[in-house]
Amino acid sequence: MHELSLAEEIVRMVESAAARDHFSSVATLTLEAGTLAGVEVASLRFALEAITPGTCLEGAAIVINEPTGRAWCNACAAEVSITSRADPCPVCDGYPLKVLGGDALRVVDLVVVDEGEKPCV
Repeated sequence: MHELSLAEEIVRMVESAAARDHFSSVATLTLEAGTLAGVEVASLRFALEAITPGTCLEGAAIVINEPTGRAWCNACAAEVSITSRADPCPVCDGYPLKVLGGDALRVVDLVVVDEGEKPCV
């Protein structure tokens, strides 16, 4: 389950930001996991919930947005929504498609709690 290693990296990034920016905990973590990112969102959420106790993210609300994949069809010159990189164009059934978005896992936002000098790491 590579979602566990993704969750561990997210926690490392947040704890690094906490040490650098002097906040003690996170109230809300917002992630974006595009449908083309190859991430099983339920597994990522489970992994985050399992490893956040004792970290800045303990008790934080975790919001995971799942934008659809977007691509450009060279055959019909249209921007289209796709759910897989192997999908043909839903307009003309053609190929190739160039992915334009919905293919990333990223931290979108952190709402932090500032409790003065006490970093959470």
